[in-house]
Amino acid sequence: MYTAKGQLDREAMLKQYVPLVRRLAHHMIAKLPPNVEIDDLIQVGMMGLAEALSRYQVTQGVQFETFATQRIRGAMIDELREGDWMSRGSRKSQKDIEHALHRLEQKLGRAPLESEIASEMGMELDEYQSMLAKVRGTQLVYIEDMSSSEDDDGFLDRFPDDPDVDPMQQLRDQRLRQALVEAIKVLPEREQYIMSMYYENDMNLKEIAAVLGITESRVCQLHSQSIARLRSKMRHH
Repeated sequence: MYTAKGQLDREAMLKQYVPLVRRLAHHMIAKLPPNVEIDDLIQVGMMGLAEALSRYQVTQGVQFETFATQRIRGAMIDELREGDWMSRGSRKSQKDIEHALHRLEQKLGRAPLESEIASEMGMELDEYQSMLAKVRGTQLVYIEDMSSSEDDDGFLDRFPDDPDVDPMQQLRDQRLRQALVEAIKVLPEREQYIMSMYYENDMNLKEIAAVLGITESRVCQLHSQSIARLRSKMRHH
């Protein structure tokens, strides 16, 4: 979109890409605890979009949407990093769930039920589900988790600041990719559906809830649980 003078029409472009900001915010919010507000992410994302418009040059050979997506995500991540959104308690809860899953998988030889996970952790089922909602499903695979380090680095510290770095480079190792594929195949069926809709079809939690006929909070719990299952398998890969 250009003005009569051949310059990018910033106002028109801002309006056109508001849905992109919203989509990225809704996709990121599912990986964050409840205290993070979607409106805050959208506001910061709009600032990232404005920055992208001011810095974009056609001669860079990159489509604007690709360039803007990097800037929008970067702005959101910077804001979250400054806010230190994930408490030590949440990080510990996440690890506790993963360790319980690993013990049960070794003992049962299958994916444990929610009730079995809760029992292993010495909790009532509703208490365990409440923990899942608080932890929220975070990143699928952290390469740092493949080591035995007990460092409590935050989730956002694992993101590179260089927008030109492709995060998927972390998964280039063939054995690691294959292990992840196999781990997804043995998820409970409903959790497989959720992972497929969320990561392959780019649906948000509300849309997935409508498809499955369950509440959005229940989708959030199942998403967190499936992420914990995968992280448990990949951590011990």
